[in-house]
Amino acid sequence: MASSENYLNYVLELLSSVENVSYKKMMGEYLLYKGGKLFGGIYDDRFLIKKTKSVEKYRFPEEFPYDGAKSMYLIDEEDGEKLKTIIDELLTDLK
Repeated sequence: MASSENYLNYVLELLSSVENVSYKKMMGEYLLYKGGKLFGGIYDDRFLIKKTKSVEKYRFPEEFPYDGAKSMYLIDEEDGEKLKTIIDELLTDLK
C-alpha cells in the first residue's frame, strides 16, 4: 500500500521545528532527509526512522518498512521539539 500525501503532510508538520527537512517520493513511499542525510521515511502511512545507538533509549517499537528491509523505529511521538532532539541525536550517530 502506498503512503498518502495527507500523511506526508502530517509528518512534515510534526517536523516543522527541524531545519532542512526534505523528502523524495520513491515507489509510493517517502524518504525523509535532513540536510541531505537520510534519517527515515514514511512507509504504508507509518513514520519510521533509522535505528541508532542514541535513539535506543526512547524505546520505540521496531517495524519493518517492507519485506527484506532492516527494522526501523516506529515513531508515535507528536511533540515537535522532542522529535527535533531525537532526529539530531540520530544524525550524530550517522556522521
